[in-house]
Amino acid sequence: MASNTFGRQLQLTTYGESHGIAIGGIIDGVPAGIQLDLEAIQLELDRRKPGQSAIVTQRKESDIVQFKSGIFEGKTTGMPIGFEIQNADQKSKDYGHIKEVFRPSHADFTYSKKYGERDYRGGGRSSARETANWVVAGALAKQIIPEISIAAYTFSVGELSITDRHKVDMNQIEKNPVRCPNAELAQEMETYIKQIRKEGDTIGGQVKCIINNVPIGLGDPIFEKLHANLAKAMMTINAVKGFEYGSGFSGTTLKGSQHNDEILTNETTKTNYSGGIQGGISNGMPIEFTVAFKPVATLMKAQSSIDESNKQVTVEGKGRHDPCVVPRAIPIVEAMAALVLADAFLINKTNR
Repeated sequence: MASNTFGRQLQLTTYGESHGIAIGGIIDGVPAGIQLDLEAIQLELDRRKPGQSAIVTQRKESDIVQFKSGIFEGKTTGMPIGFEIQNADQKSKDYGHIKEVFRPSHADFTYSKKYGERDYRGGGRSSARETANWVVAGALAKQIIPEISIAAYTFSVGELSITDRHKVDMNQIEKNPVRCPNAELAQEMETYIKQIRKEGDTIGGQVKCIINNVPIGLGDPIFEKLHANLAKAMMTINAVKGFEYGSGFSGTTLKGSQHNDEILTNETTKTNYSGGIQGGISNGMPIEFTVAFKPVATLMKAQSSIDESNKQVTVEGKGRHDPCVVPRAIPIVEAMAALVLADAFLINKTNR
């Protein structure tokens, strides 16, 4: 399985399973001399960690990151940065019932068929537990590009969605457990997620991300287009089913005369249907994209499936699971965006 490294110039390689001793990784390619705010990195992990509210999984993990190398007296040395996060609250017995059974729409089936082996405890490496590693790396990547502002928020949960952009208050994002920038809608979403949990079901939603102060010139033509790398980063996140940037699918209803972003003398554009990227290269305008998350596959309801002997069985989820992944996905979306942008930034510096 040689697919554990992300990035070109700035590379993240990770290890670990959901119910193993620890998870962790190595971040390579970080320039020397960057003064790191380690508290800011921990804060990002705290935003992602389980058990933080009544609408997420109640697994209790402190998620304290320990840096093992590549940092001396608070500054990066230019050497590989190793880090580790201990797993503390595994309840592997909760997964004994799926030891030989595949959960519908989960990675259980495909992992087993591809590798002939699988760690059924919490999904092993297919678990979203792995994304804690990405948040560490992404939080560090943000400090490589401090001028760039990356902010994601919950745009929708099920059919509850922000319809008026003028009612978006970015200061509200961290003031409610749903991380929605509309306080009234956030309360509706929270109530709805709690209802879904009581029903033993799950629900999906959308995350919107806005990136400001992006310099012109990030990204490369053909196979390293910035929007393509952002799409790959977002589609890597567990439960993601879609990605669109700029006008996205709605742009297909417009004429070219309506959709083109006219360029002004100050090198900005009159509109931003391009979503801050043209020809795969950032144009200096805000980068805007939306990520769609499916309902979590593990349900507390009986569903039909098969076991490893191809026998028809009934499977029902047990243990602690998110009824909606969207609120905890916010820092993950930001982290993956930061990794892509920091990578593109470092590549630009190297090529000049």
